Amino acid sequence: MREPAPDPMLRRRLWTGLALAALLAGGAACAQSSNGFRLPVLNGSAVIPGPQGLKLVTVAGGLHHPWGLAFLPDGRLLVTERAGRMRIVSASGEVGPPLQGLPEVDARSQGGLLDVVLDPKFADNRWVYWSYSEPGPGRSNGTSVARGKLSGDRLDEVQVIFRQQPKLASTAHFGSRLVFARDGRLFVTTGDRLFHRDLAQKLDNHVGKVVRIEADGRVPADNPHVATPGARPEIWSIGHRNPQGAALHPATGVLWTHEHGPEGGDEINVDEAGLNYGWPVITYGVDYGSGRKIGEGSAKPGMEQPVTYWVPSIGPSGMAFLTSDRYPGWKGNLFVGALRGQLLVRLELDGRRVVKEERLPLNEVGRIRDVRQGPDGWLYLLTDQADGRILRVER
Repeated sequence: MREPAPDPMLRRRLWTGLALAALLAGGAACAQSSNGFRLPVLNGSAVIPGPQGLKLVTVAGGLHHPWGLAFLPDGRLLVTERAGRMRIVSASGEVGPPLQGLPEVDARSQGGLLDVVLDPKFADNRWVYWSYSEPGPGRSNGTSVARGKLSGDRLDEVQVIFRQQPKLASTAHFGSRLVFARDGRLFVTTGDRLFHRDLAQKLDNHVGKVVRIEADGRVPADNPHVATPGARPEIWSIGHRNPQGAALHPATGVLWTHEHGPEGGDEINVDEAGLNYGWPVITYGVDYGSGRKIGEGSAKPGMEQPVTYWVPSIGPSGMAFLTSDRYPGWKGNLFVGALRGQLLVRLELDGRRVVKEERLPLNEVGRIRDVRQGPDGWLYLLTDQADGRILRVER
């Protein structure tokens, strides 16, 4: 029921490696990329060899379960920590103090401060958007989205622009990835809250959905269920379990998402208006522990099939399309982080088909929570650890 975690032996080796990396993380320097974006670079002792000639460069360490990452125009980075803190990482790799002004976060289990993105017009309006588990009555909570204007070391004019309805007593499956579409609308993924999976098939709630809102939280007039009686008008698609990866296809601008399956059945989907992605009626996974069948099988008319799926699970989190030439032969590939196995998964695509998968083991650096392409064209990773890091993948 929880996201997969490393086994004890891997955990012990991981902690040893992280402690060594922390000791070696002094003496930061800063390099300049070809497009002017300043690359945070620690000294050579923080570089870890990876597969396929890759190098994992530690940009910053000492982060407590980092979850989401965004790139500021001046070369600094915004990073969230699940406990409820958002920090700025300088161009030299220095981690700043928590930003002030964030609303209360229910940071229990999988909940907390989660994704972060910049407004497409950030240079003009300074809006930053973030998702988080917002506390409700009793022990309830739900996925919410807020925005605020970045001003120095704080966020001003903070507004909550979306609240998942209903709030439920659960500490799992918040979804929470945020993606701005080319038209300026904001996609938000929400999870099924684990013990409430049947709600993912109903239109009167935001549980197990992808929603689409305007940048200020209003409902777009062309959302697929605006005129459906009893439906939540923010809904874009239904039938999702726990989508923790989302990205726009660079050629088509269409939203792609991935989600955790139960035991097996992690999926990648092309996420389009009004479609039903099946959970929990169809799935390639089974119930935890018992192995019992879930729903009606793996296919049903009127429900979408995934682009690809994983059995056993890899625990996907974070996703990015590569549009740069930094990695010869990989332009246009899709990259997915993995919490289980500590992997970066590379997928070669032909349209909407996966034609090749390569698993890139990352030398036990930790559970990969987020994957982003930076303005410099390199891929950046977050490791979901108590002493988490921002890594840059170089080749």
